[in-house]
Amino acid sequence: MAEKQKKEKQIDKFNIDPEKMEKAGVHLGHRASRVHPKMKPYIEGVKNTIHIIDLEKTAEKLKDALKFIHTLVSEGKIILLVGTKIQIKDLVKDTAQKCGLPYVNERWLGGTLTNLGTILKRVDYFKNLEKEKAEGKLEKYTKKERIKIEKEFQKLKTKFEGIKTLDRLPDAVFVLDIRKDKLVVKEARMKGIKSIGICDTNVDPTLVDYPIPANDDAISSVKYILEKAAEVIKKAKVKQPKN
Repeated sequence: MAEKQKKEKQIDKFNIDPEKMEKAGVHLGHRASRVHPKMKPYIEGVKNTIHIIDLEKTAEKLKDALKFIHTLVSEGKIILLVGTKIQIKDLVKDTAQKCGLPYVNERWLGGTLTNLGTILKRVDYFKNLEKEKAEGKLEKYTKKERIKIEKEFQKLKTKFEGIKTLDRLPDAVFVLDIRKDKLVVKEARMKGIKSIGICDTNVDPTLVDYPIPANDDAISSVKYILEKAAEVIKKAKVKQPKN
């Protein structure tokens, strides 16, 4: 009983509310036929052929992830936020910008972690072009040349806007769908980078260091988890070391 009360207090520390999680659809997994065997410990049953995730276990795992995020951010370390599903692109960008995190919400470029040096050269080229554009230095080109440069700029912006503040490998990646963005998880492992990931019932939760058993399809579910992370990041930033 004492252990259970202790856990409940820790969960309360982050204001994790199972009722709100249920309203957000955090507990709704995939069809029972699509379950990954290693997700079974996080499943409490089946309803209308859909697996139901045990929200108490989600709360515990979310708490572990939030504690890790708080520690990283308070130490001034970098978390790269990744979510490339169409329905959450704006949410990813908005959350990352509010929290001051680098992010990827378009297609993941292979080698972003394993070949960062090459990626950063392209990022620098993008930033220089952005600076020249802002300073009006592109006016010296002909109209035809400016149209060509603008097209290139927009392509580069789509690829690199979210990581233009990244000047070294991140200390952790936070992946919102470890199935769709499995390459991110793979690259992080290869580079020894810690990973946090939302794990729906059809994925292997052992692929990430901090799995959060939850619905990764519903915007409301992902939003609930990101809002919790944003709250923790805001508090942790106060404790960041002063330069």
